[in-house]
Amino acid sequence: MSKPVPPRTESLGRTMVRPKWIAALLLALAIAAAFAWLGQWQLARAVQSGHVVEHPTETVMPLNRIATVNSPPTDAGIGQLVRTRGSFAPDDYGMLAGRLNDGTAGYWVIARFTPSVVDAKGHTAQLAVARGWAPTEQKAKAAIARLEAQDPTTVTLVGRLLPSEAPEAPKENTDPFVMKDMSVAALVNLWHGIGNSDIYSSYVVEHGTPPAGLSSIYSPPPIEQATVDWLNIFYAAEWAIFAGFALFLWYRLVKDAWEKQREDDEAAYQEALAAWEASSKQNLD
Repeated sequence: MSKPVPPRTESLGRTMVRPKWIAALLLALAIAAAFAWLGQWQLARAVQSGHVVEHPTETVMPLNRIATVNSPPTDAGIGQLVRTRGSFAPDDYGMLAGRLNDGTAGYWVIARFTPSVVDAKGHTAQLAVARGWAPTEQKAKAAIARLEAQDPTTVTLVGRLLPSEAPEAPKENTDPFVMKDMSVAALVNLWHGIGNSDIYSSYVVEHGTPPAGLSSIYSPPPIEQATVDWLNIFYAAEWAIFAGFALFLWYRLVKDAWEKQREDDEAAYQEALAAWEASSKQNLD
């Protein structure tokens, strides 16, 4: 009896190309393709069910139809072009430092505007307005001096309605009296003779021809916001995982079969080797 020869189990690659595993691979690819299609369908559903939040901000609307006193503007009102008639208070001009205008730092000239139309309570309501931009403090002060010298007249104000900004604490080694934020709450404490007037909690960036010595403040329409259906996106991710799992499952089955064949061949070899050793021992005896 000759000594058994160690088994030569085929490689994993050769096992993979056996006809039955090729057929299993084709089935796995078909299942993965179906899962991928379902994932793409879910993504398409996410786009279709989501929508772009559009507001007709460039249609000029009456101020009191969009803004309410003593409360911030609604989401639909933010960025809306509004129109109202009234007059600017010559004693309540000011400026804000560090304001960017299309990327360039400078100064805003701001004012208090009193609309002629009273609010629902029959009171006048005060409105903060950003009138224009100057590149330097000197030019901003010169423009303010010219505006303060003008007699108050009734004018039509058209501009973009924006929410009041939150005031920030002054940084170290800076002048604490220099205003940088268009905070209506802070401006109210600086305005003169407003009595029991109501206050618009939003402000307006004036559009049209700016006062002499000032440039128009760059105030583009708000960016349209698109909503996303995250549930459909989650489902799409699940289908992608399932598609990957179908291919992984095929690989795992092939490898398990290959490893079992190796174990069976090794067991058969060890059994044959043990029988040969026993036979050899008996012959020696």
